[in-house]
Amino acid sequence: MRTRLAVWIVLMAGCGSLFAGLQEKPDRKLLEVAWPLESLSNLLVPGSEWRPYPTVSDSAGLDAVPQNIRAAHISRGEALLDAQWPPLPASVFLDYVRNGNRSRFQALSFDRREKLAQLVLAELFERRGRFMDQIVDGVWAICEESFWGVPAHLGGQKAGHGLPDVTDPYVDLFAAETGALMAWVNYLLAPQFDEINPLIAKRIELEIDRRILSPYMQHDDWGWMGFRYRNRTGYERPVNNWNPWINSNVLACALLIEKDEARRQELVFKTMQSIDNFIEPYPADGGCDEGPSYWNRAGGALFDYLSLLSLATHGRVSVFDQPLIQEMGRYIYRVYISDPWFINFADASAKLRVNPDIVYRYGKAIGDETMMRFAAFTAQKEGYGQGALKGSYGGLNRILPALFHVDELLNTPPQEPAVRDVWFPDLQVMIARSND
Repeated sequence: MRTRLAVWIVLMAGCGSLFAGLQEKPDRKLLEVAWPLESLSNLLVPGSEWRPYPTVSDSAGLDAVPQNIRAAHISRGEALLDAQWPPLPASVFLDYVRNGNRSRFQALSFDRREKLAQLVLAELFERRGRFMDQIVDGVWAICEESFWGVPAHLGGQKAGHGLPDVTDPYVDLFAAETGALMAWVNYLLAPQFDEINPLIAKRIELEIDRRILSPYMQHDDWGWMGFRYRNRTGYERPVNNWNPWINSNVLACALLIEKDEARRQELVFKTMQSIDNFIEPYPADGGCDEGPSYWNRAGGALFDYLSLLSLATHGRVSVFDQPLIQEMGRYIYRVYISDPWFINFADASAKLRVNPDIVYRYGKAIGDETMMRFAAFTAQKEGYGQGALKGSYGGLNRILPALFHVDELLNTPPQEPAVRDVWFPDLQVMIARSND
């Protein structure tokens, strides 16, 4: 491979002047204006009819996943047949306020979710029932947790940091991730749960509603939603990647769990309004001001949201033809230097592994061949698709669509992007390379 040199220049500007420029952007409420609440009754596929991915009852659909990947996930599940579900004690939760340690609790919490996701995938592909007891144990353990998020994020509850107040549910990144995980688990395995005991699915639905959906509808004051920063003249400040990260998971919960169609439509519409709060003040150049390592949960999470919304409306609600949405996707290969190096700024890392599936499907949605080939190049470099697909926090929101696009991605001709130069006027970053 030729050595490539990339030079990057940051033209410094005060945050105040940058945000002032953002406030002057034209009205870009891409979702809520084009598709108002009353239109959703004719656009959203009813929950009882929506089948985005094959469930455990659809063996033919599941067998479309490459056999080596199915076998690898079953093998992972087998390794967890005797796994334990350690408790999440209050003393470990209190680590954060006592000594600033957040890793002990997060390790226990994340491990539960990752084990549950792997067991569910194993059962999904084998369909013999031998993983079900472990799955039910994992589901029940998570349902009995006081808080689905992490101690460092408890500032969102009225009582502040310390222990969670179960009477004041707060939706943080990982509560939303957990909600979506549980919603997908219920969607995929509902018949098996009912055979064991109908109260399992009922408990999942109850917990998602009380921890995620009802609080989401009751609040406009959580900063990540963006409503508190919206005013007549623009945005007091833009929201960060919490917005699409959380909203993409809340959307999954609403689509999969809510049985009242009118409330389901209201939930979806509120996520559309909140997502618009992320999109509207976003720089027109599509630049991620936190750096490329954050794109995965900024532009990438926005894609999670928009692709799921499109899927739930059979493509009738889609903004992938909008220039801003396209620029937000292209950012990730424009700041690429050479594997694994990216242009880093803010507190982003200079070394990064992108998610091949997210990059591929985003590129496909906006018709960008460079982006799709970059995804194939990345997949080739890391041996993507040769075994079980990687996820984080048990994120079935991403693993499920990835499973059904593996062959398509791997059959795309790989090509390393080498953008000669790019200027992000809003981000005030310029990148150029010595040769392309």
